[in-house]
Amino acid sequence: MRFIRNLLLLAVVAVVGFYLLESSETSPKETMQIISDTVKEKQQMIKTKDVPEDRPDIALEGDIFKWYGKSSEQLKDELGEPVRKDLSAYGYTWWVYTNDKDQYIQFGLMDGTIQTIYATGKGTNIKPVAIGESYEKVQKHFPFKEEINYRDGLASYTFKLSADDRKTRPLVKISDSIFMQLYFDTFQQQLSSIRIVDIDALLKHQPYELQYRGKIPEKPSLSDEEWEKVEAGMEQQVLDITNIMRQQRNKDKLQWEKSVGEVAYFHSKDMAVNKYFSHSSQDGRGLKERLEEGEVSFVAAGENIAAQYPDAAAAMEGWLNSKGHREALLSDKYTHLGVGVYRLYYTQNFLAKPF
Repeated sequence: MRFIRNLLLLAVVAVVGFYLLESSETSPKETMQIISDTVKEKQQMIKTKDVPEDRPDIALEGDIFKWYGKSSEQLKDELGEPVRKDLSAYGYTWWVYTNDKDQYIQFGLMDGTIQTIYATGKGTNIKPVAIGESYEKVQKHFPFKEEINYRDGLASYTFKLSADDRKTRPLVKISDSIFMQLYFDTFQQQLSSIRIVDIDALLKHQPYELQYRGKIPEKPSLSDEEWEKVEAGMEQQVLDITNIMRQQRNKDKLQWEKSVGEVAYFHSKDMAVNKYFSHSSQDGRGLKERLEEGEVSFVAAGENIAAQYPDAAAAMEGWLNSKGHREALLSDKYTHLGVGVYRLYYTQNFLAKPF
């Protein structure tokens, strides 16, 4: 009895979740203008809470939903080999499938089984809803609640969604331990992408305020070599998702520019290692100076930075919903893109080349 009483009294403390975003533009003849958008920071104390039972009954018809829990062999048999296999920071490996136009899907596989899925692009079948569908129509199919509950024996977890969470990325429970995040483009009030995720991955990501009694699964401890693979994968994911987002809005694709990616990477690393978040390096150099130092020729350039998002897809949705970042992301004047990711610091450098 004492063991059970102690377990019931267990309160696990202090989860801090915060996302950072910032955007800037520059040209060789002008001083860099920094467009700072919101810095969203959440800090909450975790309290013991009894969680009511949740019994969802949500019918999902689209092709994408049948894949959760399927094996890597089943995936290969139907869709063939992926474009890439990108290691994640959470123990699963992303298998990336895209037609580079209107379909983009990342299947997260762990131990040969699909554990999570991220999907965007208007050609992706996610019935009963669709990418590009209005918030109002999507909400008719799914309840956007303030609290989502999960129980596992004596352990209990409640995800608490703010008004902003419900506007930009509501969470829906689609079965006992499977959830779906719906990311919205708040400027157009349309569905931008979805993520299907099990409770283990959701608790590792911790994208919402959380009250719980029990344990949080530990994230893998990655070596420097493993982090390099994760970072390289996220850089390519940012490029891919950027172009899908642009083409959905009738914008031209951006071409990858390796030299710009190196500049972006070193800025992300500098911010992470020296624990700051700014377009200006600690020695005062801005985007213009960093590009010139990297011997990059340009007639116009822009930069988006982000930090502490759980992965590239989440960072992309954050940029899409911030005015300054969105302007750079969807600008007609840029032709090339370089991306640099170091740990969970993200930098996009956009470029218009002189020829």
